Amino acid sequence: MTLRPQLDIHFGDNLDVISEFADASFDLIYIDPPFNTGKKRSHARLQTVADEDGDRTGFGGRRYRSEVLSRASYLDSFTNFEAFIGPRLLQAHRLLAPTGSLFVHLDFRESHYVKVMLDGIFGRDNFVNEIIWAYDFGGRSKRKWPAKHDTILLYARTRHRYTFHYDELPRIPYMAPGLVGKAKAARGKTPTDVWWHTIVPTNGKERTGYPTQKPRGVLDRIIGVHSSPGDRVLDFFAGSGTTGEAAVTAGRQAVLVDANPEAMSVMHRRLRQFGPTWHGWSPVDTGE
Repeated sequence: MTLRPQLDIHFGDNLDVISEFADASFDLIYIDPPFNTGKKRSHARLQTVADEDGDRTGFGGRRYRSEVLSRASYLDSFTNFEAFIGPRLLQAHRLLAPTGSLFVHLDFRESHYVKVMLDGIFGRDNFVNEIIWAYDFGGRSKRKWPAKHDTILLYARTRHRYTFHYDELPRIPYMAPGLVGKAKAARGKTPTDVWWHTIVPTNGKERTGYPTQKPRGVLDRIIGVHSSPGDRVLDFFAGSGTTGEAAVTAGRQAVLVDANPEAMSVMHRRLRQFGPTWHGWSPVDTGE
């Protein structure tokens, strides 16, 4: 019998919060920690309004002005990122069930340091994949090859027991369909450890305005393949709540943790349709 999807959202320092959770109580953990860029990360949600004196020109020469609906930001900087992330990775190891998996989403600044740490915590035999999420959007440097990918490290709690639903792998088109025949071309092929997926479109319905929001498509793939209906999914750098939305929509139980009040407000707007249980924070606190 599949449990009715439940969503719990905790406000507070994630290390304090997850330290209270029971051993082996989660089937899948995905985290997207700060990338330690040393910069303030921010994003503004905009709407356009017809205005003859506006700052934008649309179809047919019509003029529009931009209005800021909300802003979200945080300082992405740590003196010692490894000292910050290490205790949280240890907790993730403790919290995973024997068939569970951990996904750690990083970029080039910290991925190699974190992999060495995870090898020490989980054991090198429990390393499963280095997934490359590749996209093609944004500025292009004229001094080096433009960085257009993130790294997602996948570790199993137990190397030969982790959940992997092969039949849930999304099929993708062959690059040369004429070489494989009509039947194979129609069915498509299973993806590799390089995932081509666009970022969240600037004006798309999915966009929440949170600076580090990741696309649903990436989380849908992770949750569909590496968990089963009714499983418990944890994201303790929850941000905009993409993991929670993907998990509950897929019939999983979800627990989200974040210490940023702006993240809580975004998650409230995005996830209230699922009737979440709030811990340490209430929409009443901000009048939402």
